[in-house]
Amino acid sequence: MFDGLQGKLQGVFRSLKGEGRVTPEVLDAALKQIRMALLEADVHFRVVKPFVQRIRERAADEDVLSSLTPSQQVIKIVRDELTVLLGEDGEDLQLSGRPAVILLCGLQGSGKTTTAGKIARRLREGGRQPMLVAGDLQRAAAVEQLVQVGARVATPVLQPESGETVASLAKRSLEAARNRGHDVLVFDTAGRLHIDEELMGEIRELSELLAPSEILFVADSMTGQDAVKSAGAFAEALNLTGAILTKLDGDTRGGAALSIRTVAKIPIRFLGTGEKPEDFELFRPQGMASRILGMGDVLSLIERAEQGLDKDEAQRLADRIARREFTLEDLRDQLRQLRRLGPLSSILELLPKMGPLKGLDASAVNDGEIQRIEAMLSSMTAKERRHPQILNGSRKKRIARGSGTRVQDLNQLLKQYAGMRKMLKGAQGKWLRKAMKG
Repeated sequence: MFDGLQGKLQGVFRSLKGEGRVTPEVLDAALKQIRMALLEADVHFRVVKPFVQRIRERAADEDVLSSLTPSQQVIKIVRDELTVLLGEDGEDLQLSGRPAVILLCGLQGSGKTTTAGKIARRLREGGRQPMLVAGDLQRAAAVEQLVQVGARVATPVLQPESGETVASLAKRSLEAARNRGHDVLVFDTAGRLHIDEELMGEIRELSELLAPSEILFVADSMTGQDAVKSAGAFAEALNLTGAILTKLDGDTRGGAALSIRTVAKIPIRFLGTGEKPEDFELFRPQGMASRILGMGDVLSLIERAEQGLDKDEAQRLADRIARREFTLEDLRDQLRQLRRLGPLSSILELLPKMGPLKGLDASAVNDGEIQRIEAMLSSMTAKERRHPQILNGSRKKRIARGSGTRVQDLNQLLKQYAGMRKMLKGAQGKWLRKAMKG
């Protein structure tokens, strides 16, 4: 999401590093570029001015300018101030009452229905028994959409009866949850294309009837400052407990994420990073600040790995690498595990842009290449994957036909695999084998 802002800020930092020392004049020029980069990223002007001023006050300190690494000091200050700007760490769902109620609100198209399914999945993984409630009676096919979402996350959906009002559905949902043994209600509500009194009246009535422990505003991060304005309007009408930013995998400038905490005065709690139910994570301001500056977000990567990877399979691979064993069958299994974590581009976004990843454009990474490699590996027999030295011309032609690729593609894969084997056996693989044994 932050590619444009990230590129501009890294350009500023490169120019700082190129200076022998950071003078007040050099600092002023850098801060001017940072201010323009933030405004172009659609960050609210009420946020940008004090943000830049705080950086100026801290960076202009004599100890910073006279240090041995003034440019690094300035980068650290920018990261710290970004973290403050983004707010506190996102809290997990706070549930009270039986059933506990989570009320979702926001404008039409913000991703409330998809988010309801993601929340239900998170609750189920935490040992809860949630029920989804289809409270959007305005949008055509909204109920059916939530039913499909509920089926994907194995969560029942309470649907409105013919002619039923939202208020009646709210009362019935509380009774149904108690009778059916559900301890959490996730209530999806109607949205509008804009803020109006009818919408606010309905959501206020629901809040009074349901007494929710969480009222979460779902904001489409691609709408920029419109999301911030609507968040402020909802915050005035309701006691919002936080915001969920959706569609962070889209091509957006990121201004909503950097503005919503300051302007709407509500904390960001969760991030929706894709369309799949598992593309949902707690908000970490320090991690997001680091991602904006190209430093990665390793904690989010670890959390995603813990949720998506098979621990027994990971241990099996670790044991094999420690014994210097690594076959094409292992490679195929690992590619399958990698795909469970989501698009490769989103994984690379969480890694620091340094070393071999320096200058890599994660959005340009082709996930289809992994699928192509997996197709070639799956077109081999088990014996061929374990003993690739038996692959002759006729076998390669058969594999290429079966996977829809060319023999040249297969030869390239085998060459890359040979390089991996060589690395694991050589000095470069010693640290990896040692780590795997641990």
